[in-house]
Amino acid sequence: MKGFISKDLHPFWVLLLLLAFMTAGYFVASFVYSLIVNWVYGISIFELVEVVENPAAHPNGASAMLMFQGVVQFFSFVIAPLYLLKAFGYNLDTYLNWKVWPGLGLVLLSGLLIILIMPANSLVIDWNANMELPGFLEEFGKWARAKEDELAELTKLIADFSTLPKLLVGIIVIAAIPAIGEELVFRGVLQRQLHRWTGNTHVAIWIAAIVFAAIHMQFFGFVPRAIFGALFGYLYFWSGRISVPILAHFINNGFTVFLLYLQQTGKINFDVESTDAMPWISVALSLILSVGVLYYLYQQYSPLPVRPESIAEAKAGIREEEEDRDY
Repeated sequence: MKGFISKDLHPFWVLLLLLAFMTAGYFVASFVYSLIVNWVYGISIFELVEVVENPAAHPNGASAMLMFQGVVQFFSFVIAPLYLLKAFGYNLDTYLNWKVWPGLGLVLLSGLLIILIMPANSLVIDWNANMELPGFLEEFGKWARAKEDELAELTKLIADFSTLPKLLVGIIVIAAIPAIGEELVFRGVLQRQLHRWTGNTHVAIWIAAIVFAAIHMQFFGFVPRAIFGALFGYLYFWSGRISVPILAHFINNGFTVFLLYLQQTGKINFDVESTDAMPWISVALSLILSVGVLYYLYQQYSPLPVRPESIAEAKAGIREEEEDRDY
């Protein structure tokens, strides 16, 4: 299928279009949200600004903000990149999944890897959270700390998963939608276009991971988030299936939501949101197991052949580009 935007467009312009489509998605989401929140919670469009600025002051503020996050993520991070790819005329399945299906076992092992790596990652989290900045970055450090405190307060407000219905909503809004949307944007579009631009897989993966970490606006959680972003990127590059990083991302977010549910219902008594490093023995064991599983996944994913449909679509795309240039 030939789209109304040329597939030969330079990656720089593709990424600008991605930003434009996501911005348009945000405005559409805001309009849809204003209708839904009025219907569900009786919050008029004139009250929305007050609710967003101070959700704690409104009886339904926390639920309204959680809904806002879900609606915006859905339109800006799921619908927008999918529509962009369709505008280029890509078949979504063959473009996002260019290799043959690796089997359910490998995909599930990719998700398990995220849990295995968490103790080792706690060491990085602890270091980043307690990072001391040099004097010339003092003002930036104050701003970053204030921003993190602000986001932490909002997170604490909306992260109420103390009942099964609330847990289900949390899984959808905090885990499922971001996992699908952020992987479509950062791996499905950004990483692949950076690869087109630079011709270097590692550069593309790490730049996409850095941008992924940066948009969360949490400097003192930047490094561990960038590491996870790169991990998702390598899983996608090796497997050639967007479902692999989506599942890994979902496990990462969903596991935290589930732990919060257990904490809030009194089933566990440790601080889920702690940034302290875990005991050294668990960190060491986690590191050994994670490296082993990661190497095994690399060995299993890398030889997977490219799907015949993806090869055919790539050839068709080359023909379309040649026809456009001839015209």
